[in-house]
Amino acid sequence: MLKTIMRVINWSGDKKSRLYKGFIYSFFHSLFVGLPIVGLTYFLNHLWLDANGLSPIDPSVVYAAILVMIVAVAGRYLFSYLRAINQDSIAYEVTAAERIDIGHVLKRVPLGFFEKNNVGELTAAITNDLSYLEMHAMKMIDNVVNGYLMVFIFIIALSFYSLTVGLIALSGVLLSGLALTWLGKKSRNNSPVHAASQETMVSAVIEYIRGIALVKAFKQQGVSAGRLKSAFAESRRINIKIEQDYVFCNCLHLFSLKLATVALVFYSAYSAVQGTMPLSTTLMILIFSFILFSHIEVISNSAHVLNMIDATMDKVAAIKNAEFIDLNGVDKPLSDYQIHFDHVSFGYDEQPVINDVSFFIPAGTTTAIVGPSGSGKTTLCNLMARFYDVNSGVITIGNTDIATLTCDSLLTNISMVFQKVYLFHDTVFNNIHFGNPTATMAEVVAAAQKACCHDFIMALPQGYHTLIGEGGSSLSGGEKQRISMARAMLKNAPIIILDEATASVDPENEHLIQQAISELTRNKTIIIIAHRLATIEKADQILVVADGSIVQRGNHQQLSQEAGLYRRFIKIRETAESWALGQGGTI
Repeated sequence: MLKTIMRVINWSGDKKSRLYKGFIYSFFHSLFVGLPIVGLTYFLNHLWLDANGLSPIDPSVVYAAILVMIVAVAGRYLFSYLRAINQDSIAYEVTAAERIDIGHVLKRVPLGFFEKNNVGELTAAITNDLSYLEMHAMKMIDNVVNGYLMVFIFIIALSFYSLTVGLIALSGVLLSGLALTWLGKKSRNNSPVHAASQETMVSAVIEYIRGIALVKAFKQQGVSAGRLKSAFAESRRINIKIEQDYVFCNCLHLFSLKLATVALVFYSAYSAVQGTMPLSTTLMILIFSFILFSHIEVISNSAHVLNMIDATMDKVAAIKNAEFIDLNGVDKPLSDYQIHFDHVSFGYDEQPVINDVSFFIPAGTTTAIVGPSGSGKTTLCNLMARFYDVNSGVITIGNTDIATLTCDSLLTNISMVFQKVYLFHDTVFNNIHFGNPTATMAEVVAAAQKACCHDFIMALPQGYHTLIGEGGSSLSGGEKQRISMARAMLKNAPIIILDEATASVDPENEHLIQQAISELTRNKTIIIIAHRLATIEKADQILVVADGSIVQRGNHQQLSQEAGLYRRFIKIRETAESWALGQGGTI
C-alpha cells in the first residue's frame, strides 16, 4: 500500500508540491477535529466540579469553551477547503495530460502494436482505467495518509493522559494494519484478473456495436450477443469472487478496531471507578474511542482500490513505454521525391508477406500496383509510409533512408487516401482542415471545390459547420470519399498514395472522384492501388504483385501484350466491367 501511495505521489509529477501541501493542511484539519473534544472535556470537568460544589464555574470558562468550538469548526472547514483546492483536482489534470501523451505515443508506434493490443484493451486503458485513476487516486491517498495521520495524532494526544490508552489504541491500529496487508496481497492477485475481465467486456461491447448492422441483417441477435452475455457473466462472477475473497480480511480489520474501541471504554471506565483516572479524562477517552478509528475503518476499501490503481498504472505505463518506430529518427526535410525499394522483405510476426522486392518510382510519375487480394499491395504502401519497419532491405525517398526519419518528418511529404474512409465525429470543416491545421477557411473551401464536394457541403444544414456522424455515417460513400480527397488536397504533399480510392464508389460519383483524383495528383509522385482499367491504363509504370513478389512491371501497353498475370487480369476486368444483369450479359 505504501509503495502504491509513493507511486501515485511520483505520478503527480510537477503537482507533487500541491499534494504535500494537502498533507500539511490535513494535519491541521486533524488537530481541529480533536480540539473540540479536548475543549469539551475541559468544560465538562469545570461543570462537574461546579455541580458537586467543589469549584464554582467561572463565566470565562464558558466563553472560552464557546470560542474553542467556533475556532475548531472554522479551522476544520478552512483546512479541509485548503486541502481540497490543492489536492482534489490533481488527478484530473494529470490524467488529461496522460491521455494526450498516450495519443502522441500511439502515433509513433508501428501498426503491429495495434494487432498485439486489441481495441478493447487500449480503449479500456485510456477510458475506464484512467478514469479509475482520475476518480480515486487523490481520494484514496487522502483516506489512507490523512486517516493514519489523524489517528496517530489522536493516539499521541491520548498518550499524554494515559500511556496505557495510547498503547491499546496503537495495538488496534497495528493489528488492523496486518489485516490490510493480507487484503492487499489478495488484491494484487485479483487486480490483473479484474482488469482482464473489464477489457474483455469492453471488447465485446465494441464488437457488438460495430457489427450491429450485420447482426440485424442476418437476424443473429442471439448468436452475436453470446460473447457479450458471456463477458458480462464472467465480469459478474469475478467481481463476486473478489468481494468474497475480501470478506475475512475486512472483518478482521474491522474487528481489530472495534476490539480496541471496547478495550479503551473498558479500561477508562475501570480506571475511573478505581479513582486512578479523573472523570474528565475518562469522558474524553470515551468520546475519542468512538471516533478515533472512524477514518481507518474505510481504509479496507482504499487498500483494494490502491492495488487496482497500481495495476492500472502498470497498464498505462506499458502503453507509454511502447517502443517507438522512429525512436532514433531525425527531422529532415526532403527535396527529392523519387522512391526506391531495395531488396525489401517484410512479414507479420513469422508470416512472410513481402519477399525481396526491388523497384524504382521516379519523382513526378504515376505508379499503379495491381495483383490479387492478399498479394501484398497495401503492405507495400504501408511500408512506404513507415507504418511498419522492413525486416530487411532499404526504402529510400530522395536517397534518404526512411528508417532514419521521424514519422512526422516522413509523413509531412505523404498524403494517403484509403478505400475505407474515416471521418471524425466533427464538423465538415474540421474534417477537411485536419489535412492542414494552419489552413484558412478560404483554403478549405478551395480544396473542397477541387475535390468536387463544395456543392453538396453547401446543401447540408449548416454547410461546412455541419456535424458529421461518427465515422461519417450521415454521408454517402462517394461524399465521404470526396471529403477525404479534399483533406489530402489541403495537405498538398508531394507524394500521394491512393489505396483502392474508387473501389467501392458508385458509377454516379465515380467521375467526380476521378476528377478529384486528377486535381489531387497533378505534378505529384503517385502510387495507386487500383483495379479499374481507366485508372491503371494512364499509369507511367505498373507493378504486378503476386505472393509478395513483383512478377511483372512495365506500362499498360507493354504488359497487355505480354503473357502473364496482368493480361489475365485485364481480361477479367474487361469482362467484369462489361457485365450486366440478365441473360447473355444484357438486360
